[in-house]
Amino acid sequence: MKRGSLTSKILGLMMVLILLSSGLSIFALANLSYSLGDARAINASGSLRMQSYRLMFYANSGSDEAEDKIREFEATLYSPALKNSLDWSTPQRLKDQYLLVIDKWKVMKYFIEEENSRLYASSLKDFVDTIDLFVLETEHHAAFKLKLLAASQLLGLGMMLAIALVAVRYTKRKVVEPLNQLMLSANTISKGNFDVDMPQSEYIELQALADALDSTAKELSALYGDLESQVQEKTLALTRANQELNFLYDNLVMLHGKTLDYRALKAALDQLKQYEQLDYLRLIIQDEGDTEEAIEAEGGWPAELEASCRFPLTFEHTDLGYLEMVSGKAPNRPLFENFAIMLARSILIHQSAEQRQQLALMEERGVIARELHDSLGQVLSFLKIQISLLRKGLDDSCRNPEVEQQLNEINEGVSTAYVQLRELLSTFRLTIKEPNLKHALEAMLEQLRGQTHTRLTLDYGIREQLLGANQHIHILQLTREATLNAIKHANASEIVIQCAKNNEGMINISVSDDGVGIEHLRERDQHFGIGIMHERASKLDGQLHFSSNEAGGTTVTLTLPPHQEPSQHG
Repeated sequence: MKRGSLTSKILGLMMVLILLSSGLSIFALANLSYSLGDARAINASGSLRMQSYRLMFYANSGSDEAEDKIREFEATLYSPALKNSLDWSTPQRLKDQYLLVIDKWKVMKYFIEEENSRLYASSLKDFVDTIDLFVLETEHHAAFKLKLLAASQLLGLGMMLAIALVAVRYTKRKVVEPLNQLMLSANTISKGNFDVDMPQSEYIELQALADALDSTAKELSALYGDLESQVQEKTLALTRANQELNFLYDNLVMLHGKTLDYRALKAALDQLKQYEQLDYLRLIIQDEGDTEEAIEAEGGWPAELEASCRFPLTFEHTDLGYLEMVSGKAPNRPLFENFAIMLARSILIHQSAEQRQQLALMEERGVIARELHDSLGQVLSFLKIQISLLRKGLDDSCRNPEVEQQLNEINEGVSTAYVQLRELLSTFRLTIKEPNLKHALEAMLEQLRGQTHTRLTLDYGIREQLLGANQHIHILQLTREATLNAIKHANASEIVIQCAKNNEGMINISVSDDGVGIEHLRERDQHFGIGIMHERASKLDGQLHFSSNEAGGTTVTLTLPPHQEPSQHG
């Protein structure tokens, strides 16, 4: 059986309705456009009668006023509204009547021009009757167009209703009834009875739906027949999933039961390698600054060996590294993905705990900063005001060079102490916002950039776990002091701060400038506060070095041991 398209059929019916409606609208608009001048034509033809009677009074006058009235009559007679009576769409009777009026007007015009009022009066009734017939024909033509418009609209409406009725009946018989049969078949299938007869349709769409439902019923029948074997397979899968959950739970308890360090992570990797019988397994931990640290399971990781599979350590949109393996068999992806999530979560929890400890220390520093600001800050401000009042209150008899020098020294000492206190408070405020030395250094440099035109650059490559919160404040204050010294006294165009871990596992923090050099620094040793910087370095169990750069300038280097041993073995 040849099948057609239901969509095309519906589209065809809609197009017929649209075309019919559009045709009626276009006809109505055209009819109305041709009827726009009917009213003006009727008024103009009617005014001809009045003008004919009025011309009778000027038939024998021979005055210029008679000429004006003739021109006025002819303007009406030959107006566009009346000349439309000669169009191709105008009935022949209306054309003839209009031409007859014109012919008779020529005679009447001749009577007026000859000043023969007697002949004009005798011919006036016949001329007016001719005009009346012309007005009547014009009215009949306008009425005919209106009747034609009404008849066409009624006819079109009737045709549209007939087409709609046919479409409804056709749709009910060809579409609705097959759909109802399909719904009954679907209800039968939903009750577990897959032996159903699908209705046949002459349309491609309905037949495709019936075929799809029939295919679904057959597939469900086959699926129900094979359900027992699938239940057994699912039981085995659930058993394996339960074992994997127990494995993950045991490792989670182990990772959270003690400090998360290299040994704990290696023990978890050893258990995973043994459980999955892998060839090689290792964990790569990534920190800010793209530094990486590898922890290898038992058996190590051969050099230049490409991993066969890699699983990222991502938790709550935080990327901490990846877990990679080498195995001759396909990996158990759900287990490795869950294990990676567990490792990421454990590392984040451990980092959060350390951050909370650091935040507690920094909050305590914040309290100290506020106390310093409220006590020493106010005292120093008071002393500056008192010195200014004392300078103004001294009589001229009491002023001498020695007194002025002593006042200047006292004022300079108080100002220096106040500046140092402000810088110390600035350092405290930088560290209490977030337990992250890199962010604190960036904030410190951003603050200093507003005070100088020197280009300040930070190259940071230290993992945060290598530094404790008690080291942050000394490192930050020492770095700030070295940077301020370079800004104020080195006359440098660029200052670079580098933070990295050297090959011996020590942390190096250097402040390098391209300024006047180390000799100038030695000359101003006491002014630079180098003794205080050495004292801070000793508190960090570190050493402070000053050296000259090959291209000119000075490098201040702080070398200190990390807060904890690196988690990488060896």
